[in-house]
Amino acid sequence: MHPIERLRYVARSGGADHSALAEEAARALAGFTDDPSGLVTACRRIVDRHPTSGPMWWLASKVLATNDPRAESVRCVTTLQDDRTAAAFAYELPDDSTVAVIGWPEQIGEALVRRGDIRSLVVDAFGEGAGLVRRLEHADSPTDEVPPANVGGAVQWANVVALEASAVGPDGFVAVAGSLAAASVAAQTDAEVWLVAGEGRLLPGRLWEALVGRHDQAGEPWELDEEIVPLSLVDHVVGPKGKESLEAMLRRTDAPIVPELLKQTP
Repeated sequence: MHPIERLRYVARSGGADHSALAEEAARALAGFTDDPSGLVTACRRIVDRHPTSGPMWWLASKVLATNDPRAESVRCVTTLQDDRTAAAFAYELPDDSTVAVIGWPEQIGEALVRRGDIRSLVVDAFGEGAGLVRRLEHADSPTDEVPPANVGGAVQWANVVALEASAVGPDGFVAVAGSLAAASVAAQTDAEVWLVAGEGRLLPGRLWEALVGRHDQAGEPWELDEEIVPLSLVDHVVGPKGKESLEAMLRRTDAPIVPELLKQTP
């Protein structure tokens, strides 16, 4: 497939796993090695089309900041494919936990299937939670489907509220709509909020601000599929190397600040 066609496919894709889309985008961007101006345009269009995807911003910034875009694209694909976050989260979850999740978070869902002994309360956000419930039932993992209106009750009953970030900045993270309500209720209960942040999700301040600006322009808050949750509501963070502090997580940010990404494509 020609790089332009592959890029159009990535731009049109919606609802897919952020890491999988970033891997496909990396393969497309590798085809622009001899076209620096085309590479810049392609990267800007990717983040404009997927404005809340941390891996897309991370990939675009790393590819634009290097003298060898093809080699950097390969490194990014390898990093995403080798992501150990799901395994780390499965390991860190305490035995006999009851975990509340929103929708069908990819890495959290994989971790719950791996464990099999964790009870899951799955809030059916945007119809995705029902799919995760079926997957967990198939794996003989105890689970209950929760209507969106009852997210508060699920959080009150849970020990852990697990929220998966599509992007993380210095003071907040992007997660599926309903996550802010779940985290806010957890702050008034004994439930702990665990943020799951895989490879490519961490962004420096200026890229995060550009992401937030695009998110805020996308529509009214109650109309969007994703929302921004303050990091102040988080109790624990799990990344590729396991549980860590918020400070340690933010120090892992390795996406360079590339001015070309700070403005939207006209």
